[in-house]
Amino acid sequence: MTHAVPVHPLVSPWGRFGLYSFFVDAPEPAIVDTGIGSSPAEGMAPALEALGRRIEDVRWILLTHGHIDHVGGAHALWELTGRRAQVVIHEADAPMLRSRRAHVEEYLAGRGRYLGDPEGEAKVTAAANAVISGEMEPTLLVRGGETLSLGGDVTVSVHSIPGHTPGSVAYVVDGQRSVFVGDSVQVHGAANGFPGYTDPVAYRTSLEYLRDEVRPRHLYLGHPYRRADGTPYGVELDAEQAREAIEQSLAVEGRVASAARGCLEAGPEETDSPYSPFARGAEELGYTGDPTLEPSPFFTSMHGYRTRHHQNSSRTVLGDAPRTPGGAAHS
Repeated sequence: MTHAVPVHPLVSPWGRFGLYSFFVDAPEPAIVDTGIGSSPAEGMAPALEALGRRIEDVRWILLTHGHIDHVGGAHALWELTGRRAQVVIHEADAPMLRSRRAHVEEYLAGRGRYLGDPEGEAKVTAAANAVISGEMEPTLLVRGGETLSLGGDVTVSVHSIPGHTPGSVAYVVDGQRSVFVGDSVQVHGAANGFPGYTDPVAYRTSLEYLRDEVRPRHLYLGHPYRRADGTPYGVELDAEQAREAIEQSLAVEGRVASAARGCLEAGPEETDSPYSPFARGAEELGYTGDPTLEPSPFFTSMHGYRTRHHQNSSRTVLGDAPRTPGGAAHS
């Protein structure tokens, strides 16, 4: 690739969160992640018009993972392209694009076990109905290792980076190492002040893969993730900032893992604490945020450690190996 492909952030507000999507100004233009149902018409279309571009001309919709605030606008955006854009998602997260109910099932199987909210299922159901613009079948399922052609000499490689979700991927604009990771580099978390991931072992392995193999020159995050002092990283990180964010993410995961391990080895305690049954872990980490605020990364991550702990306890060896980041081509 001889010329750098411009990347333009497309920011959509939603409650306490800033949702980041990105316009890749290639011959076949792409948008990475889609925010919620209202994002394409209310945020993306006017932003692209200001750039002298048209949302109708977008030909690729690249989804980093299946969470509601990343796929919610996919159907609406696809409609605005005249249904001509190809919609890409990892096969493991595709159910979240196909079905609103999949988001409710994820809640019930994970963090919903701990929140103690009798209206939790109804609330998640209402949110999915409100902010997911439509259920749809993806055009292209990926596993990692694929190369997508965005016209001319512009290619994007797909890298599997599970952990935040089973089907999280990074999209890399080849030749310039512009890397879109969605929510797979959490640092100290976003609005809730805690990193969220469903599989901590895979999350850590994926961070190491990004640091050592992908080596972003430009890193694009899915939210304003924060440093230790609470200040957010910008929408685009240069190579030095990217390495710092990845290293900090690894360090934070190490501290959370240590606290979770101590909590689980002592045995989770059912108490009146809002952090129950992981109050011991929250105390060790000095975490005082509200663990009930959706999407409740505290309970999402702690449930991930608990799941791994149970897997390890049922084996004579230390657990099963995480899925190899990057894709089938990597070993």
